[in-house]
Amino acid sequence: MGNHRESRRKTTLRFYIKVFMVVCLGFVLSMTTVHASSDDKLEEIYHVYVENKYIGKVDDKSVVQQVATKKLDKLKDKYEDLDLILGESIDIVPEKVFNPSYANDDVRDELKDILTVEAQSYAIVIDDEEIGYFATEESAEDALKKYKLEYVKKSDLKSVEDKRSHKSDDKKKDEQTEIAVGDKVVQDITFSEDVSIVEKKIEPKEVIDAKQGLKLLSKGTLEDKKHTVVEGDVFEEIADEYDLTTEELLELNSDLNADSILQIDQELNVTVLEPYTEVVVEVEEVKEKTAKFETEIIESDDLYKGEEEVKQSGKDGKKEVHYKIEKKNGEETKREVLNEKFIEEPIDEVIIKGTKVIPSRGSGNLSWPVDGGYISSKMGERWGRMHKGIDIARPNTRTITAADHGVVESVGYQGGYGNKIVIDHNNGMKTIYAHLASMDVRVGQTVEKGMKIGVMGTTGNSTGIHLHFEVHQDGSLENPLDYF
Repeated sequence: MGNHRESRRKTTLRFYIKVFMVVCLGFVLSMTTVHASSDDKLEEIYHVYVENKYIGKVDDKSVVQQVATKKLDKLKDKYEDLDLILGESIDIVPEKVFNPSYANDDVRDELKDILTVEAQSYAIVIDDEEIGYFATEESAEDALKKYKLEYVKKSDLKSVEDKRSHKSDDKKKDEQTEIAVGDKVVQDITFSEDVSIVEKKIEPKEVIDAKQGLKLLSKGTLEDKKHTVVEGDVFEEIADEYDLTTEELLELNSDLNADSILQIDQELNVTVLEPYTEVVVEVEEVKEKTAKFETEIIESDDLYKGEEEVKQSGKDGKKEVHYKIEKKNGEETKREVLNEKFIEEPIDEVIIKGTKVIPSRGSGNLSWPVDGGYISSKMGERWGRMHKGIDIARPNTRTITAADHGVVESVGYQGGYGNKIVIDHNNGMKTIYAHLASMDVRVGQTVEKGMKIGVMGTTGNSTGIHLHFEVHQDGSLENPLDYF
């Protein structure tokens, strides 16, 4: 009985579910019929985005296209050589809707305000800094080429560029090419900083041509620098050194005026133009140079200290010198020798230099001061007065030598003595040599026993050619014959 009631309940539930579904389906169909009857057509509109920002809706894409075209056409004649493009990205997204709404005028006005025109350009980049924009890559390259030609000849630049385009075998052949004496060959031309050319969108008015690019590269950029004052500096010369007028220099240093006194090590503000990059030129040159002879010194105790003899005269030779030279903006910054080859070897000079030291103190034992001869007059009374020394005449040669080691005390002419030399032997003894024809020593010179000091003569009060010779010991006159 219970099972029967449960079966009837389930059957009734299924019935009500079916009725509900039919009612719902009828409602949906009725609504569709009503809508289709009021507007049975879908229309397409366009959503406009600029740089992902929503601008609005238009009924035709041409609304956007017309604004963009007018923007470009307005500058087309002024910048006819440039590839003009819009500076912003525009996205137009279509959509089909019933009963469309749009605002053409509002979108048009908004686009006029926000859209910009840019030129597709090529920027010269130096050490990550964009320094100039050009219409074409060729124009940018031409500016760099013109800058190089400020410091090298056109033929040299072409030669370097051709060399770079050669194959490796050809390059090796070029590197082995000999350079003739007197020739200079440009091997490479580069820039001192990293230089590249990149595409860049930019305002059309910022695009320059190759001629303007050369001026920009040559002029460089302003750099603030300091000048440290050194002795003798004045405002006019400092200003001239940095291509400034005195007035401009004073403007950069507001705490100074034309009457200010500059102090040593004082720092002044100066503004100078520094190039963005320098043209680096590598040159190889072969020159004929004089090969200077060297001097070899040989010491010998056969000669007195201070004396020297030339054993072999020196003679310069000739050589070919192969240089590698680096120049930056025309100024030589480095030079190194790659190779040297002698054409004619130099002959070294050889000098014998004396090391023999002459004692300045005498031994007390005197040597005969002439070469041979005899005593023509002894020491003592003669002709009514004292003859202070001995006279030696008729020698084999007329050379006069020092009787002992010592230092020359005086050299010169003295009355009846004529030409006279006095030697102090630094042991209390002094010797005098008179009537000399010539004297070969100087005051202060150290002489050795037996060294030539002069030539016998007849100067002063003399009856003929002879040597007057005196000996003094501790200030007292002595007989020379007691010391031989």
